[in-house]
Amino acid sequence: MTIIQFPKDMKWGVATASYQIEGATKEGGRGLSIWDTFSKTPGKVVNGDNGDVACDSYHRYEEDVELMKELGVDTYRFSVAWPRIFPNGVGKVNQEGLDYYHRLVDALIENDIEPMCTLYHWDLPQALQDKGGWANRETIDAFVSYSELMYKEFSGKIKKWITLNEPWCISFLSNYVGIHAPGNQDLQLATQISHHLLVAHGKSVLKFRELGIDGEIGFAPNTTWLEPYSTRQEDIDACNREIGWYIEWFMDPVYKGTYPEFMVEWFKKKGVELEIQDGDMETIQQPIDFLGINYYTGHIARYKENEGLLDWELVEMNYDRTDIGWPIYPDGFYNVLTRIKDNYGDVPIYITENGSCYNDEPENGVVQDDGRISYFEQHLTALHRAMESGVNIKGYIIWSLLDNFEWAEGYTMRFGIVHVNYRTLKRTPKESYYWLKQTISNNWFETN
Repeated sequence: MTIIQFPKDMKWGVATASYQIEGATKEGGRGLSIWDTFSKTPGKVVNGDNGDVACDSYHRYEEDVELMKELGVDTYRFSVAWPRIFPNGVGKVNQEGLDYYHRLVDALIENDIEPMCTLYHWDLPQALQDKGGWANRETIDAFVSYSELMYKEFSGKIKKWITLNEPWCISFLSNYVGIHAPGNQDLQLATQISHHLLVAHGKSVLKFRELGIDGEIGFAPNTTWLEPYSTRQEDIDACNREIGWYIEWFMDPVYKGTYPEFMVEWFKKKGVELEIQDGDMETIQQPIDFLGINYYTGHIARYKENEGLLDWELVEMNYDRTDIGWPIYPDGFYNVLTRIKDNYGDVPIYITENGSCYNDEPENGVVQDDGRISYFEQHLTALHRAMESGVNIKGYIIWSLLDNFEWAEGYTMRFGIVHVNYRTLKRTPKESYYWLKQTISNNWFETN
């Protein structure tokens, strides 16, 4: 047995996202989002599922806060549905939407759980998408207005803010690969959107500073790791391109004020060039207080000419995989975190998402999700390795509190530590919930 001991000031949390759990899409004055439209487009989501009801957390948030209190977490990372606040993206404020989030935040504070608010977790108001969405720079201004309202409205209550969740997914997965809303498949468009997102982030941070809001602000990129199959330079370069597409493409502009040259040159080879306006890079480089990191999976890969966008292929190593098919690769978690430290120095990091998909169902009232417990053990050990190596980790936030609407996978994939029966909406804590409860209470766990 090895004991993995975490620092006394380590923060523990769980995360969710508005469209995935709230439901009540036609209640409380909420406007349409791009996910309402996308999920109701035939063929876009497995089984034609949508978020109309989801976990019904709009009505059941008190029950969910009680689950968090029982778990013993310090932090709840949730996101705000922009169309609940501005049904048309701009213009008239919807007070009912603000009231809902005040009720949620007040319930968290009453239970000694710190709210960590993500302003944008993918539910862009459809009214803004109709005008070009993130490809239109007017959406940047709309986002800053929305951010400003939220900062003022929740000043003193919310002390930790995240501007954007997973900008790679917002731009490339949604507008190049096209499997998320709005479903475009255009590399030039996706790359330009990635820049506009970073400008929106920077302007939102500037507004936060200008208003003198008490608290901290950052953003939460998703990351991955590809280990080169060999020491051949072409294998190393191929893996660096994939990692760089997630890490350096979004972090270099924030921390260094430039895009990574090796990725700029690669995109040029693909006929893609950014349109950057005067002052954009200075805006993007606004100092942030912490970095959120989302990590799930990695693999071994090697160079293969004309394979995908970045010229690489996976080499099957028979790693265990979660039920969504993602390899379990905790070494990649360690490597991502140490690469970030090497690139950007001693930046404070919250792990804002880490978790796994296992579709275990209740048997006699028990959900025996041993695979998820093993995943947490392996990744928390990798996290501890990174901390021992000098990476400045402030907290670990689990994805996800609840089984929920898993985007294009609908309700077929379960990431929660609490099982949700989608017919009755009954919540059943899984065995991983109880394992985490003990780990959080002790601030340590044992590995075999």
